[in-house]
Amino acid sequence: MRAATMLCLLLLAFTGVACGSDEKSGEENNLIPGESAQEPEAAPAPKPKAGACQEVQPPSSRPDGGEKKPSAQLDSGKTYEVEVNTNCGSFTIALDQKASPATAASFVTLAKKGFFDGTIFHRIVPGFVIQGGDPTGTGTGGPGYSTVDKPPADVAYTKGVVAMAKTGEEAPGTSGSQFYVVTGADAGLPPEYALLGKVTKGLDVTQKIGKLGDPATEMPTQTVAIETATVKER
Repeated sequence: MRAATMLCLLLLAFTGVACGSDEKSGEENNLIPGESAQEPEAAPAPKPKAGACQEVQPPSSRPDGGEKKPSAQLDSGKTYEVEVNTNCGSFTIALDQKASPATAASFVTLAKKGFFDGTIFHRIVPGFVIQGGDPTGTGTGGPGYSTVDKPPADVAYTKGVVAMAKTGEEAPGTSGSQFYVVTGADAGLPPEYALLGKVTKGLDVTQKIGKLGDPATEMPTQTVAIETATVKER
């Protein structure tokens, strides 16, 4: 027993390791008084996959109406584009003011006022359309006025075409602020919706957004917000 004690003292002198039957590690036994063992650091949150939409909080709903109908048309010698920036990326709409002069003028006026900023795509139907432009986010709101540009009889609502939404009771070509982008090959709709223009850049973004809807409810499965809608003139 004495020999064992002497051996223990020698080990303590040369290594600083205490002897005994305690099987706990020296690291755990040498904790600073008043401190406990630190929990392992949490693993960093996984980064979004390349091309994925950024998660955002739904923007606040805004009041319906309140805008004044523009009286002037756009400069016929210029071309107008609207770049729509979303949390899924950006896409550009080239406006067709020849087919829909009143609609195009209204859309540009609203965009310059920031009307579309902070709104959502409230209706997403995979393989069909994505629809936005409602300040209330409910699908029932608008600017408080309407314009009418009856579309051509041979209009085709094919992939990338942007047109204006309306109710079934309204006359063909009636529009407020709600617009939709066709994401399917052909929406197969009758010629009743004012033709706003066509997506010339970022068609892949509209396709990405088009996958974020529930086919049964036509509701988005993830918030897709319009951060800004910027008018470019040439």
